[in-house]
Amino acid sequence: MRTPRLEIEYCTQCRWLLRAAWTAQELLTTFQKELGEVALAPGTGGVFEIRLDDELLWSRKEQGGFPELPELKRLVRDRVAPGRSLGHTDRAGTTPA
Repeated sequence: MRTPRLEIEYCTQCRWLLRAAWTAQELLTTFQKELGEVALAPGTGGVFEIRLDDELLWSRKEQGGFPELPELKRLVRDRVAPGRSLGHTDRAGTTPA
């Protein structure tokens, strides 16, 4: 297994495969060199969870909905490439004082 491994578990009953695949595509495009693998894992019961290795980064049930892509990219970046700038994604996540 190549590391780090990002896994997106999605609900097949809810038909969230396209959302999971789009999220995977965006993360693979942003972190081409930093991620060893991105896996899509079918699940049931309304699940949409994103894990990096064994760490849960996002849970639809816990956080109440789906992650905004800029926020998810920052969560992944902070773990796989902490010094890296995400350009406009970083600027969108900051709020003026």
